[in-house]
This record gives sequence, structure tokens and C-alpha cells, in this order.
Amino acid sequence: MSDDSIVYLTQEGLQKIKEELEHLKTHKRVELSHRLAAAVAMGDLSENADYHYAKQEQGFVEGRIKTLEDSLRRAKIIEDRRGAEEVHVGSVVSVVVDGEDEPETYHIVGAHEADPRNGRISNQSPIGRALLGAKVGQTVVAHTPAGRLHLQIQAIQ
Repeated sequence: MSDDSIVYLTQEGLQKIKEELEHLKTHKRVELSHRLAAAVAMGDLSENADYHYAKQEQGFVEGRIKTLEDSLRRAKIIEDRRGAEEVHVGSVVSVVVDGEDEPETYHIVGAHEADPRNGRISNQSPIGRALLGAKVGQTVVAHTPAGRLHLQIQAIQ
């Protein structure tokens, strides 16, 4: 399996995907089937907005189910490797951006769990890719849409 096909997840992220999948299959599908049945019972479907909206939503739900099932098939749980000397998926990294005084802290996670506003960046993001494999004291360059960022690694957890 190539690294591009792997979906990195924390144990919590795996659980969230399983819960969402279960909800979509057991609750959302049932709800949509009831809505569709009610819309069909009304008669003429060509001008039935409820029917068309429910069919559209059903398509979205089925697509989401397929995406989640695919992610679970390709999932790899991020191992806890505290004390590692280089940055890997799962690391919490403190860096200083060139020209700034205050360090920033990033938790490197898989794309499904990325939340940049809360310091959780994807291993596939420009900064995440630049940090992978780096060691404390090393300066890496991230090629971002806003330009090049020089990041000096201060600590790895």
C-alpha cells in the first residue's frame, strides 16, 4: 500500500468515523426512506420538491457512506511514538517561524482529522510535509500558497 492510499487516523478519529458511518446507515437511511415513501404517496413526483430534495440528500448520504467505508479499509492507526527523534504522523511539534518570536505548536495528523484552527495539521499539508522526518534544531522550508516559510524545530513530543 503506497503512502498516498493510507488514511492516518488516531484512535479517536477511527471511532468518530465508525460512529458517523453507523448513524448514516441505521438512522439517516431509515429517515430518508420514510421521507421518500411519504413523498411518493403524495402522487405526481415531477413537481414534488420534497421528493427531489430527499433523493438529492439520499445521494449525498450514500456517497458519504462509501467515502467512510473506503477510509476505514485504508485506515492506519497512528502509533504513539513518544520520545521519537524525528517528526512523524502523530507528533506534536513546536516550531518558530523565521521572523517571529513566539513558537507555534502543531499536531501532525491524517487529513481526516486536520483542524488547523486548533493546531492539528494534515501530514499532506505543505507544513506537515515539510516537518515529516525533521529533527530538533533543524530548519525546514514549507512551500505554502502564501510563500515559503522557514520553520525551526524547537521540540518534538
